[in-house]
Amino acid sequence: MRFTAPLAAALAGLALAGPAFATNYNVSDAEQHENWHSVTLSLGDERHFRALEQTSYSDSILSVNYTPGVCDLPWLEVRVELEEHQPESRVANLVPGDLRVDHETIHSGMAEFITQRGDRGFYVNFYLDTQDLLLDEMRGGETLRLRFDRGDEDYWFMSFDLAGADAAIARAERQCEAAG
Repeated sequence: MRFTAPLAAALAGLALAGPAFATNYNVSDAEQHENWHSVTLSLGDERHFRALEQTSYSDSILSVNYTPGVCDLPWLEVRVELEEHQPESRVANLVPGDLRVDHETIHSGMAEFITQRGDRGFYVNFYLDTQDLLLDEMRGGETLRLRFDRGDEDYWFMSFDLAGADAAIARAERQCEAAG
């Protein structure tokens, strides 16, 4: 497969960052779906299947991640590139967060900011009661908007394009179920 420049950048980021941890995973079976990609991450016998969007920001990747055996429990994650390698693995912050696709449901939950020792990124993992509904809305929507409340009316906003999300998420989920 020939990689486009955005896909090559995404794969470079994936080689440094596996699901929620700074582990070097092998990336294979990449497929482009408009502004999204689906890939397989592997390390030995361990496999994860990822749908990702990395075109909205030059330093951030949004991903939906599936693991065989628990394919019904995907996790949503944002990785943001930092200037320096992190000296320790830690939970840096836990803040309220809202996610919304277009003008659909506002999904409120918690966003956990995590750093991993030796990694130049930080990860935001979401804890939502309505994640299944959010993923359904992402598959049919145009834009995902995120708002993090860092306290004292200090908000951080992000938005991600959903063109291709449906195909990428569906493929990652299918691959997970087939691997299980």
